[in-house]
Amino acid sequence: MLTPGAHPRVVRAIGTPTGQTQRVSSAVIPINVTLVLVLVILVAVAAVVTAAGGLGPAHSPLLAAVRAAVQLAVVSGIITFLLETGWWAVFVVVMVAAAVVTASRRVTGTFRGYWLAAPIVCGLVPVLALVLFSGLVPLEGIAVIPIAGILIGNAMTATTLAGRRALDELSSRHGEYEAALALGFLPRGAALEVAREPAAEALIPSLDQTRTVGLVTLPGAYVGVLLGGASPLQAGAAQLLVLIGVLAVQAIAVLITVELIARELITRP
Repeated sequence: MLTPGAHPRVVRAIGTPTGQTQRVSSAVIPINVTLVLVLVILVAVAAVVTAAGGLGPAHSPLLAAVRAAVQLAVVSGIITFLLETGWWAVFVVVMVAAAVVTASRRVTGTFRGYWLAAPIVCGLVPVLALVLFSGLVPLEGIAVIPIAGILIGNAMTATTLAGRRALDELSSRHGEYEAALALGFLPRGAALEVAREPAAEALIPSLDQTRTVGLVTLPGAYVGVLLGGASPLQAGAAQLLVLIGVLAVQAIAVLITVELIARELITRP
């Protein structure tokens, strides 16, 4: 996500004329005692409601919040170090690896779904390359890391949803698969007939978010750029770039995921 405190060159690359003075937003979240108190109150509310409503143990929200705080602190420190040393590309590779491992565990139930790297990488690379080499976003770690993070995360989500739905359908509708084979379909074609349409449902969340942006919600990129000091128009341009990029990434990821499953390169034990 384009974070609060977005780098001036990132904001300028999306529409600010060169040399124009950037306004400093007073909406940037301060790191102080007030922030800590508000977070503690919110966690306490979540814990009490969870326990009182029988939604689960009260410590679940607390553990989740502590884990999030620790992970964000560690990741922030790592990103700061990588940006200062120029090794920020390493973090992008780590994000891709983590996405592949997560998708593999969700889709196949194991950590050995190596082929799931294909939809994630093939979705990410062309979209990220176009955004960077077109000059819309500067080829700098402060810009590449958040943009890549958004694209990788959405590629992972689409791959996971498409993979699970496709494999579930092939399992529950195995009779239809065999019927297609009996009619003369090759195994790949028969699998596509059963799995393609359900797997395409993985695109629905992004399609709905794109259709309703500005009406139902203001997504992260818009809010982040706006809090970082950009104008609403510049924030809108950044959000539009992200939304369309996500659609392209997910479409590629879903297509490749379904194809790999149809070719039996991605299976469950």
